[in-house]
Amino acid sequence: MSEREALAKAHMFERCATALATLDPARASTQKPFAFFVPGRIEVLGKHTDYAGGRSLLCAMERGFAVLALPRDDRRVRAMAVSTGEVREIEPDTDIDTDTALGDWSAYIRTVTRRIMRDFPAATRGVDLAFDSDLPAASGMSSSSALVVAIFLALAVANDLEADETYRRVITSREVLGNYLGAVENGRDFGAFAGGQGVGTLGGSQDQTAILCCHARVLSAYSFCPVRAEGEIPFPDDHVFVVAYSGVAAEKTANALLRYNEASLAVVEVLRLWNEATKRHDVSLADAVVSGTAAPFVIRDILRDSSSKDFTPQRLLDRFEQFIAESFDIIPRTIAAFNRGDLAAVGRAVDRSQRGVETLLGNQVPETITLVLLARAFGARAASAFGAGFGGSVWALVAADGAEPFVTRWRDAYAHDFPLRAPHAEFIITRPGPGATRL
Repeated sequence: MSEREALAKAHMFERCATALATLDPARASTQKPFAFFVPGRIEVLGKHTDYAGGRSLLCAMERGFAVLALPRDDRRVRAMAVSTGEVREIEPDTDIDTDTALGDWSAYIRTVTRRIMRDFPAATRGVDLAFDSDLPAASGMSSSSALVVAIFLALAVANDLEADETYRRVITSREVLGNYLGAVENGRDFGAFAGGQGVGTLGGSQDQTAILCCHARVLSAYSFCPVRAEGEIPFPDDHVFVVAYSGVAAEKTANALLRYNEASLAVVEVLRLWNEATKRHDVSLADAVVSGTAAPFVIRDILRDSSSKDFTPQRLLDRFEQFIAESFDIIPRTIAAFNRGDLAAVGRAVDRSQRGVETLLGNQVPETITLVLLARAFGARAASAFGAGFGGSVWALVAADGAEPFVTRWRDAYAHDFPLRAPHAEFIITRPGPGATRL
């Protein structure tokens, strides 16, 4: 982590220590809290591929959450958001009206606490915790998934879950843990564990995997359903990512979920039509694609002749074409280009990915499209929107020695084109940083 970012985290932990002392002054003065840094993530590539069993190219950011926690003697979780001073108390054994919880950060804490204590009966102790974050909220940088991971890590340490027989049998690696926490967040089943009330989109486990498993100074390639590590790619030492949050919040609660989930449900429908027509039982769309050399052509024929209740044939074809290009062509080409140091080829491949989400996936807004165009015009070697879409952020790959002037030009041009968004926008310089770490 850069010296600048490390110093910023030190200040965040200091604020957390002060906040934790207000929750329980006696214990805070006599016990040493657990400390975690939990980063956000950049989806370099892998737009809506994870839940379909496809590939992603990922890295952790140098921005994220500082978390301090003390174990309790009961099951309650009491949390303070340092930036606002807000405190939420979660009693996992008390029923709640789930509608009133949506839209508040306590929903993430409640969901994780209830699921962990249900799935792992050895987890009988809650925590008092304080967290601070330098990630823009609802920006597409996975602040919500980072909070999910942070709450889990605090509960896992407080309950010594790694010593629990059930936990060791089920959670056999950090990749499996990422897969499990993805299921916790979106409410899906996980093996023998039944699903429950989720708080995220009908997505996969890309975010949680990146947050837990990525390492500093490299990009990490993963495929999903299940999670599989496919290698690490050195990040060029003389370049950085500049990440621009558009100021258009990528909220994932209440009615906003419908727009995000449409892409996921389209994949479900494509797979259903394929399995029905072929009498197969493929678990993911990626499994269907690799089931035979002719499979992609057969899938296209099936979709052209489909009569789905919720999707037109063209919509299903567009969704399929975006997935297969991103996962099976663009990402392998980009990895090969990074490995041979051909950043021009990286840029061309990423441009294709961006066109795919604009024209086929259909989840971009004028602000993110413009940010990509401006970044390329100002000399970024590559640039792309990332995250669930309908707002959020754009990354740009730029030379480290020109990053500050690039930020100035990019910010000023964006403010000119979108003056109402500019006050809410944020521009961050980062290298690939460490994954979630207990300090």
